Amino acid sequence: MPTSDQLLALLPQAAPIPSTPLGSFEDSAVSWLTWVTLMGFVGVTALSLISTGPAADRLNAATLSTVTRRLARVSIGLGALAVPAVLTSLAHSGKKGGYNYTTAWNSLYDGSVAGLLSGLEVTLLLVGTVALIPLALRSRSAAPARRLLLAVSLGAGAVALGITKFPDTAPANWGRGIFETVVWMLHLLGGAVWLGGLAGLALLTLPGAIAPADRQAFWSPAIRRFSATAMSCVAAVGLSGLFLYWEHVDGPSQLFTTMYGRVLGVKILIFGALLLLGAANQFWLHPRIDALRAAGDQRPLRTILVRRFPAVVAGEALLGIALLFVAPFLHGSARNQAYQADLARHATGPLGKLPKLPPKEAVASTWTLGVLETLAVVAVMVVGYWLSGRLARHRRVTASVRPEPSM
Repeated sequence: MPTSDQLLALLPQAAPIPSTPLGSFEDSAVSWLTWVTLMGFVGVTALSLISTGPAADRLNAATLSTVTRRLARVSIGLGALAVPAVLTSLAHSGKKGGYNYTTAWNSLYDGSVAGLLSGLEVTLLLVGTVALIPLALRSRSAAPARRLLLAVSLGAGAVALGITKFPDTAPANWGRGIFETVVWMLHLLGGAVWLGGLAGLALLTLPGAIAPADRQAFWSPAIRRFSATAMSCVAAVGLSGLFLYWEHVDGPSQLFTTMYGRVLGVKILIFGALLLLGAANQFWLHPRIDALRAAGDQRPLRTILVRRFPAVVAGEALLGIALLFVAPFLHGSARNQAYQADLARHATGPLGKLPKLPPKEAVASTWTLGVLETLAVVAVMVVGYWLSGRLARHRRVTASVRPEPSM
C-alpha cells in the first residue's frame, strides 16, 4: 500500500511561482556608468548654454571665460568617458558574458539597424566632445563662437542619448512606437539636463570659479535661469514617468507584489526626495540669499553659499546618481510579472515558457486622463515658479527696509 507521501506525489501539483531576479550587479554597474556619463555630458553642456553662460555674459569676459572653461572641461571628461562606457556596454551584452571589445567595435556600422544606431551614438559623442575642446582653452572660452559650439555639442549629445531608446526593429504599430520613443527621449533628456545641471552648479560653487566681486551679480540670475529649466525638466520627467507607469503597472498593489514594482517604488521615493530638496532650494534658500544681499550683508557670498547651497545641491546630485543606479534594475514589467505569477499559482503541472500580456491599448478615457495630468503638471510648475519669484521679490523688499538676521 502506498504511503501518504507517495499519494501526495501522485496528485497534481501547482507550478512554482517564477522568480524575478534583480539581475547582475555587474550588468547594472556597466549600465549605470553609461547613463551617468551620457546624461552628465548633456546636462553640464546644457547648463553652460542655457543658465550659467548668459548669467556670466552679462558681467564681463573674464567671468564668462572662467565659467565656460570649467564646465567645458567637465563635459569633455564626461564625453571622453562616455565613449568607452558605451563600448563596454556593447562588449558586455553578449550571452556568454565577459567583455569582447573586438566584437563591440566591429558591431558599429555593421550593416544592421542596431549597428547603425550604436555607430551613430559613438560618432555623435565624439563630435560633441571635440566641439567643446576650443572652449576648454583660456584664449577661446569666451569667443563669439561659444554659443554655436555649445549648441552643436548639446545637439550631438542629446541625439546620442536618445538613440539608446530608438527601436532597432520596425514596430508593429508605428504610431505607438514613435510615441514611446518620444516619451523616452523626454524622460532621458529631462533627467539629463536636470541632474547634470545640478552637478555643474555644485562644481561652480568651488573656489576659483567666480571672482568674489562678481558672485552676487552672477549667482542670482544663474540660479533663477536654472530653476526655470529644472522645473521644465521635472515636468517632462514626471509626465513621461506617468506614461511609463501606465504602460508597465496595473495598479498601486503591484508596487509591492512584483520585483519590477518594488524597484520602481524605490525609484519613485528617490525622485520624491529630489523634489523636496528642489522645493527647499526654490522656496527657501534662493529667496533667503537674495534677501541677505538686499539687506546689505557684505559677507563673501561663498560664506553664505557654502553653508547651505552646495550641501543641498550635492545632496540632490548624489540622489540623482542613486536614481540612475536603481534604473537598470527595472526588467520587464509589473503587469507581466503579476500575470505570470498568477498563471503559475493556478497551474496543475509544469509550465513551459510563460506567456506575456499584450501591450495596453489607449482608449478615449486614457487620452482624456493624460491631457488632464499634463495640464495639472504644467500648471503646478508654472504656479510654483511664479510663487517662488514673488516670494524672492517680497523678501528682497522686506530686507531692504529691515535687515534680516544672518544665517
